[in-house]
Amino acid sequence: MTKFLTLDDFDFKGKRVIVRPDFNVPLDPETKEILDDSRIRAHAETINELSEKGAKVVVIAHQGRPKQPDYTESMEKHAKKLEEIIGKPVKYVHDLYGDIAKKAIKELKQGEILVLKNVRSFPEERKKKSPEEHAKSELVKELAPLADIFVLDGFSVAHRSHASVVGFAVVLPSCAGRVMERELNALNKALQNPEKPYIAILGGAKAEKCIDIIGYLLENNIADNVLTGGLIGQIFLLAKGVNIGEPNVEVLKKKGLYELVPKMQELLKKFGEKIKIPSDVAIEVDGKREEIDVSELPTKEPIYDIGRKTVEQYSKFIEKAKTILLSGPLGVYEKNQFIAGTKEICEAIVRSKAFTLAGGGDTLAALKKLGVYEKFSYVSLAGGAFIEYLTGAKLPGVEVLEKAALRK
Repeated sequence: MTKFLTLDDFDFKGKRVIVRPDFNVPLDPETKEILDDSRIRAHAETINELSEKGAKVVVIAHQGRPKQPDYTESMEKHAKKLEEIIGKPVKYVHDLYGDIAKKAIKELKQGEILVLKNVRSFPEERKKKSPEEHAKSELVKELAPLADIFVLDGFSVAHRSHASVVGFAVVLPSCAGRVMERELNALNKALQNPEKPYIAILGGAKAEKCIDIIGYLLENNIADNVLTGGLIGQIFLLAKGVNIGEPNVEVLKKKGLYELVPKMQELLKKFGEKIKIPSDVAIEVDGKREEIDVSELPTKEPIYDIGRKTVEQYSKFIEKAKTILLSGPLGVYEKNQFIAGTKEICEAIVRSKAFTLAGGGDTLAALKKLGVYEKFSYVSLAGGAFIEYLTGAKLPGVEVLEKAALRK
C-alpha cells in the first residue's frame, strides 16, 4: 500500500509552502488564451485550502515544452484564471528563482498566493536525474531555503523525474495535495485488493502500454477479465487470425501498431478467454454506419466502432462487476455515428453498482462529450502517469512522497 502524508498531517499557519500542481492546459496557439481550465480548477482546491489555513503559498508549474506551440514562459494568465476560480487575489512575478522571485516570496503574508514563471524555463528542469541530483540543482538550492513545506499535487507529472517534481521533496518536509491524494487513493482502490469481479475495459490507440496493463492486471490476478475495443480491439482480432481488411491494417501500420500483433498473440495464448475481443464491428459505408459480424471480415471499409452484439456481451460483464476500470474510447467517438459503442458501454458502467475508475488519453474528452464524466466514481486528470501506474510502474513523484513520509 502506498503510504504518504497529506495536508491533514501539517500545521500550515505562517509557513511558506511550495506547491507543484499541473497547470499544463490547452491553449489557443495564437493568443495563448486558456481553452480548458479543468486542471487549474482541480488544483485550486489544494491551493485555496493552504491559503485558508494561513500558509504563504508559492506555486511552481509548467505550460507546454520549450519550442512547442503550447509553450509560454509567462504563467500570468494561469495566475489570473486561478484568481478567478478561488475568488481571492493571486500574485504573479515573471521570475523563477532570481532576486525578484525571492523578494516576492519573502514578502508574502499569511494566506497570500504567488505564482512564478514557467518552471520549464529552467534548462535543468527536465534533465534525466535522480531526486537527489535534482535536489542539488540551482532551482531547488535557491528556493528550498525559503520554504518550510513542499506539496506535490500534480499526479499527472508524477511519472517525470523533474527538478520541480522530485527535487524539493528530498530536502523539505513533503506531502500530497488533494488532487494527488484522490488520484492515489482511487488507483490504489483499483489495484490493491479490489472488490471482485473486476473488469478492465481498454480502448483507444495506446496499444503498447495496454500490453503492459493487461499483463500486469491479469498476471497479478487483479482483474478477472479485460474487454477490448478501438484500435486495440483490432490488433487483438489480427492476433486471433482475423483478417480485418487492408485499409484497417494500413492504419495500424502507419501508427506503428501492426508490429504489436505477436505480443498480443502471446497475451491471448497466456490468458485466453480472460481477454475479450469484439464479435462485431461498425464500418463506414458512404458516410453511414453499418454493422457487420467479425465472421464477415475482411472489409474494404474503415472500422470505426464496436457493434451492438459486442456491446450486449460486454454489458453482461459490466452488470456483474464490483470494480470497473475504463481507459480509452471503444470507437472513433469524434464522429457522432460512431460514438454509440463508447456511449452504451459508458452508460452500462454508470448504471452498475461498481467502483468505477476512468482515465488516460481521450477518455476524459469522450466522457465529457457523453455527459457521464460526473457519474464515474473517479476520473483521473492524468494521462501518462495514470497509464504508467496501471502497469505497476513506480512513479518518481510518488516514491519521493513515500520516502518523505518515512522521514517524518
